[in-house]
Amino acid sequence: MTLIRRWFFELGLGARMSVAGGRSGWTRLALIAAGVGIGVAVLLSIAALPAAIGAATARDQARSENPQESPPKGDNTLLIGIATTMFGSDSVHGRMLQPEGANPPIPPGVTTLPKPGQMIVSPALADLIRDNPLLAQRWDAPIVGTIGEQGLRGPADLAFYLGTDTLTEETGYRIDRFGAGGADDGEGTSPAMLLLGAVGIVVLLMPVMVFMASAVRFGGEARDRRLAALRLVGSDASMTRRIAAGETLAGAVLGLGLGAVLAVGAALAANRWATGALSFYLYDMRPVPALVALIVVAVPAVAVLVTLSAMRRVVVEPLGVVRLSTTVRRRLWWRLVLPVLGVALLWPLRNGLEDGSSGVEFQAAGGVALLLIGLALLLPWLVEATVDRLGGGSLAWELAIRRLQFDSGTAVRAVSGIAVSVAGVIALQGLVSGIESVVGPSDSATGRFHHQISPTTDIPDSAWTAALSKTPGVRETRTIRTVFGELSGDSTAIHIGDCQALHRYADMSACADGDVYGIAVPEGRTEYTLRDGGTWTPPAPTKQATGADSVLGYGAMLLVTTGAIAGGDIPETESTYAVDLDTSQFGALEQLRNTAARLDPQALVYDPGNATIADVMRTSRQGLLAGTIVLLVLIGASMLVNVAEQLRERRRVLAVLVAFGTRRRTLTGSVLYQATIPVLIGMALAVSLGSALAAVMMTAVDAPVTIDWFGIGTTSAVAVLVVLGTTAAALPSLMRLTRPGNLRNE
Repeated sequence: MTLIRRWFFELGLGARMSVAGGRSGWTRLALIAAGVGIGVAVLLSIAALPAAIGAATARDQARSENPQESPPKGDNTLLIGIATTMFGSDSVHGRMLQPEGANPPIPPGVTTLPKPGQMIVSPALADLIRDNPLLAQRWDAPIVGTIGEQGLRGPADLAFYLGTDTLTEETGYRIDRFGAGGADDGEGTSPAMLLLGAVGIVVLLMPVMVFMASAVRFGGEARDRRLAALRLVGSDASMTRRIAAGETLAGAVLGLGLGAVLAVGAALAANRWATGALSFYLYDMRPVPALVALIVVAVPAVAVLVTLSAMRRVVVEPLGVVRLSTTVRRRLWWRLVLPVLGVALLWPLRNGLEDGSSGVEFQAAGGVALLLIGLALLLPWLVEATVDRLGGGSLAWELAIRRLQFDSGTAVRAVSGIAVSVAGVIALQGLVSGIESVVGPSDSATGRFHHQISPTTDIPDSAWTAALSKTPGVRETRTIRTVFGELSGDSTAIHIGDCQALHRYADMSACADGDVYGIAVPEGRTEYTLRDGGTWTPPAPTKQATGADSVLGYGAMLLVTTGAIAGGDIPETESTYAVDLDTSQFGALEQLRNTAARLDPQALVYDPGNATIADVMRTSRQGLLAGTIVLLVLIGASMLVNVAEQLRERRRVLAVLVAFGTRRRTLTGSVLYQATIPVLIGMALAVSLGSALAAVMMTAVDAPVTIDWFGIGTTSAVAVLVVLGTTAAALPSLMRLTRPGNLRNE
């Protein structure tokens, strides 16, 4: 018990020293608290994501319907029509409601069903309609109510319910309750998207952990001098280490409080400004208690362990401090253990992902985490091994190399966070690019008729073509008739239209009226079984065509020109309308959507500009790049403080060099070399490891392995500029620190 009490006393003494150490002590305490606080804020925000996403998903499920149930018509049933639409790049959840009795089910967040021609909207959609006259024209229905929070995913959710009396069992489906969609247990989620989420969390967390490990070592040299004074009054080496841990522990505890405040601020900002799927109510963003407890315990513990580990290479004696940087060589073998384990976890991904969620995403996330941690462990050894072999050069170069040979750890700690960030981001960019290439580019439709409208009601073609001809921005409209047949048990879409209209599906530059083209169907003349039980054989031999990227995922197609069809020999065709839209005209796409919604609110408007997952991936990649830049700037700010501190610690040596005739320009070049050499080594290692990880991720999602030179170059260039910029920003203090007055010693 006495031992435990003594340890608590020594930790408490270190904590008191951290606040009683004058300006330098307060500065170190503030730096540690700020670094740890930023990391804790990120950790707490991630800890709140499971609850926030779970609550939003539960509300989304509560308003969902199951069209497969089909209960019999009764007093408690309701006909539903899907009226989901887009405005810009935002999806608007929409439903048409038609009660069939006196007690129909009511969606969550709604007290009374809207009457025919009336709308109930979410607050976010009401604001959007008020600010955008084009959107207000879409439904031409008065707003009579607002959807409550229990019926929305989040405050930015765009949703509406439109009352109607035009639905039939053919154009809608019957339900007797909401919330029948069932729980989403992940079975409908693509394994590639699960992998993206798991790897994304790891890539976000690893640089934060490295940053926090570096933050708790701010001001280490000033601390070591205070500890030398303690040794002078009788403290032994073990007690000195525990007092040092107590100093760091105080900063870590303050960082926990600061991180909690920053996390609350982040939650308030997300509630106010977040959009789309990242929009949550404040009461949703409650961190998981077990994760909070883990953070509260683990962060101070890691801070203490990092301090004790750092003290192993420092001998604190009563008359000074000796740093063991040249007598102890870094060993390589144990630094390879984690990368080897990471490769072993990632090795099964070479065969791709299996269908469904089998937990492989967690295995992949673990492999990526081990490799990124291994990078941080390998970098100090690699820098040391490199600088030991560098040859001579200018005086500035020699000074920089000698300093790095004497103590490369300080420079490497700052670069490690940046190297881990760059490697992780390159890997994640590769995964995003791979998913995007598998889905296919969204704007690759050929020909002029890129946009398409697929109605759900039996409105005459003449009504559609007349309305579309009056729509601003519509140059021309062509009608395509579609019927579905089967060939060897596989469904085939048979599209009938003229060459220009069919050109949107495939490259048909040599098309002539009377031709028949096939995508993934046999050549020649083959009999198809139609859905009404009849059969049909194309009147002309089928020619092979290469489908446009935008339709490759839709299966087999038969493209039949109107000249190849004898009158009426394919019954019950469905009409779609191919539109040549002048997208350069302001609001042309929204005008097209408005026209379709006024004729048929359930009509699907296909827009190649934002209709596929590829656009989500492109947006994710842009957001990833922006987030990386923010993270690198954050690490750069810590480097600025670190460089300034190192210059201040070496002010006497620098002043002596100037007194002996060394030019300040030489010292400036030396400082820049000291920053540049580790960052170049770190970037080379990060790009190599990140590119290898990106190749593994692409292979896992069955995408061709390509190198994203733009993403790699941009990320690496920003990282290098951050390091050099922060180093250059600290150089003005070099002029002040090399004045003759700094030769004084006490």
